[in-house]
Amino acid sequence: MKKLFFIAAAFIVTAGAMAQTAKVDDIAKFNVDKYDFGKIKQNVPAIYTFEITNKSDKPLVIENAHATCGCTIPEYQKEPIAPGKTAKIKVQYNAANGGQFGKTVYVKLAGVDEEKALAISGEVLAADAYDTWAKEDAAAKAAAEKDAAEKAAAEKTTKSKTKGKNKSGK
Repeated sequence: MKKLFFIAAAFIVTAGAMAQTAKVDDIAKFNVDKYDFGKIKQNVPAIYTFEITNKSDKPLVIENAHATCGCTIPEYQKEPIAPGKTAKIKVQYNAANGGQFGKTVYVKLAGVDEEKALAISGEVLAADAYDTWAKEDAAAKAAAEKDAAEKAAAEKTTKSKTKGKNKSGK
């Protein structure tokens, strides 16, 4: 009788382990694995929302999402994600410390042993340095847009001048 009990227990444990062979990428698709905020202002929280789509034929549950430190807070949907549907995982970084940063949020899905790692990165600038950078960046973008508009206008003028001429140039 003991042998039969141990064989049945071993079978149940083995079957349970085999049921957990799903991989995150087999059942879920994330819009991106990494997001770079670029330059952000110190003490102004930066937020990015990752999207997860259920690729399986069964409801998908996010069991947990946790970050590598308290400066990064993930928020996620607790309700099951229906097959083919999308949910959001909002990640907020507090930007309290200056300098380059890289943080990881781990997402645990029900029925999957491995966690999915989502990464955020960027550079936190002090308020005055950020304001200076933002002005310089805006000026550079405006100059680039002006150059592009002038180039487009010049090309349009050139095309209209050559439009009326025949092959001999007359």
